[in-house]
Amino acid sequence: MGTALTAFIAFFMGSISAGAIAGRMAGVDLREHGSGNLGATNAFRILGPKYGVPVLIIDILKGAVPVLFIAPIFAATSPLGPTGIRTLAALAAVAGHIWSPFVSFRGGKGVATAAGAFLALSPLATLAGIIVWAALALGTRYFSVGSLGGSLVLPLTVWIEARLRGTPQPWVLVGTAIVLTIAIFTRHRSNIARLRRGEENRFPRPGRGG
Repeated sequence: MGTALTAFIAFFMGSISAGAIAGRMAGVDLREHGSGNLGATNAFRILGPKYGVPVLIIDILKGAVPVLFIAPIFAATSPLGPTGIRTLAALAAVAGHIWSPFVSFRGGKGVATAAGAFLALSPLATLAGIIVWAALALGTRYFSVGSLGGSLVLPLTVWIEARLRGTPQPWVLVGTAIVLTIAIFTRHRSNIARLRRGEENRFPRPGRGG
């Protein structure tokens, strides 16, 4: 029962779409503008930082809170063990964000929520992934390239951190990172196609309009 409750609560929390709420507050349906995505990147692009920053923070918290506060409540009664139930919470939260029933299963791409979950699960590994994300995003001016690169290195950095810390069930963490990386790449199919065609939108350099 505790395992199922953890998954349900984490999925429910992940399903709350900050992008959809911000869009309603601004009188804009983000699904009809920009990339059509309800994540933080499209919120920044269409609504600006006034709405984009809160959306980003909430999306990160949606991943971190279930791992830090919900999973431990049921860890003692779950056959998955402490690490297993925390990774289940992470996967459920990201799944809720991507396939939210509250927005016709058209949620975000899972990057910020996955980052929040893994900041709770494997903080140093996630910080390394964020550094890769920032370097690639700033270097190319493509958020999508940063997201893909950051998620791609996450399984490796998680494995390194788990080995250094002696984390129990390290392959559960690594496997979860791999699953989330695959999900993020799958959700970025259209971005990858636009990158290949040279049609992906760059974000402007600071102080410039384009």
